[in-house]
Amino acid sequence: MNTTAPAPTPATRALTWCLHLLVIGLLALAAGRAVADDRPHAALIVAVSAVCGVVYAAGPTLPRVRRSRRAAALWLAAVGGCWLVLLALSPDAVWVAFPLYFLQLHLLPRRAGPAAVAATAAAAVVGFAAHQHSFSPAMAIGPALGAAVAVAVVWGYEALYRESEQRRRLIEELTATRADLAAAQHTAGVLAERDRLAREIHDTLAQGLSSIQLLLRAAERALPQAPQTAARHVEQARQAAVDNLAEARRFVAALTPPTLDGTTLAGALDRLCATTSARHRLTARFHRTGEPAPLATAHEVALLRIAQSALANTVRHAEATTADVTLRYLGDEVALDITDDGRGFDPARLPAPDPQAGGFGLAAMRARAQALGGTLTLTSAPGHGTALAARLPRTPPDPTQPEAHP
Repeated sequence: MNTTAPAPTPATRALTWCLHLLVIGLLALAAGRAVADDRPHAALIVAVSAVCGVVYAAGPTLPRVRRSRRAAALWLAAVGGCWLVLLALSPDAVWVAFPLYFLQLHLLPRRAGPAAVAATAAAAVVGFAAHQHSFSPAMAIGPALGAAVAVAVVWGYEALYRESEQRRRLIEELTATRADLAAAQHTAGVLAERDRLAREIHDTLAQGLSSIQLLLRAAERALPQAPQTAARHVEQARQAAVDNLAEARRFVAALTPPTLDGTTLAGALDRLCATTSARHRLTARFHRTGEPAPLATAHEVALLRIAQSALANTVRHAEATTADVTLRYLGDEVALDITDDGRGFDPARLPAPDPQAGGFGLAAMRARAQALGGTLTLTSAPGHGTALAARLPRTPPDPTQPEAHP
C-alpha cells in the first residue's frame, strides 16, 4: 500500500517559526508554573514537558515527516501522547491544544484533520474539568472556540494558496501563450516578407534579366549581317541592366520603385510602354480614362508591377505585335487592363510554376491584387490574344477584418 500522499499546503517560514515558538513557549509555561507554584509532581511535569518539547522538535528535522502523511501522523500521535500525559499532570497543558489544532489540520488529510481537532478539543475539556473537579459549559467554550478559529484559519489559508497557485499557473500559461503568439506572428511575418520579396524579385529583377537576355540574343543574331542593329540591341541591354541595378539598390533600401520617383502612376506606365516598344518587337500603347485621383503608394506599386509582369510575359510568350495598357479611374475603384494580339493560350492548361522554366508571374500578380482587396481576371484563348484586368479598391482593406480566400 502506498503510504505517501500529496504534500501538505506549504506554509511560510514566518508562520512555521511562530508555531514552533508557540509550542515551546506553552510547554515552558506549564513547566515554569508547576515549579513556581510548587505543585505536586512538579519534577515530573518538567520532565514530561521536556520530553514533549524534544519529540516536537524532532519532527521538523525528519525528512519523512515532510514527505509522508503516514510519518506525519505517527509523529503527531507521539506529540499528542506526550501532551495527554502532561495534561493529566497539569491543567496548564490545556493551552498546548491550540497549536496542536494547526499541526493536525496542516499535516493530516482533510477528513482526518477536523476529527483529530475535535478529539483534541474534547480531551482538553475533559482534562481541564478533571483538574477542576467540576464541569461547566464555560470550560468547553475556550477549546471549542480555539478549534473553530484554527479550522477557519487553516482552511482559509489553503483556499488562498490554491487560488494563488491557480493564478500563477494562469500567468505562466498566458506568458507561454504570448511567447507562442509572438513566435507565430514572427513566422507569419517572415513568410509574408518572403512572399513579398519573391513577387518583387520576379516582377523587377527576373523580368529585367529576361529582357536583357532577349536583347542579347537579338544582338547575337544580328551581328554577322547588321552590326549597327546589334550595337543598338547591346546598348538597350546595357540600359536595361542599369535600370535593373537601380531597381535592385532601391529594392534593398526598401524604397518605392525608381520608375515612380518624381512621376505619377500614369507617367510610369507610359514610360514602361515606351521602353518596352523601344527594346522589343512589340508596340505597347498606354491609355488613361476617368478623372485621375491620388492613390496609395502600395496601390501604385502593385499596378506598376502587374503591368511590368504582364508586358514581360507578352514579350516572352505571346508573339504579339501590339499591346494596350489602359489605366481606368472608376470612382471607388481603379482598374488596369492589359490586352495583346498574341497567340493566346488556354488558361485552364497553364503549366505548374517551375524554378527553371518560371511560371510564377500570374500567381504573383493575383497575390498582389488580393493583398490590397482587389481582383485579377485573365481571359485568353488560343489564337485570340490575351486580356488581363486588375481591379483595386481605392480604400485599403481594413486590417482588422478577416482575410478573404478565393
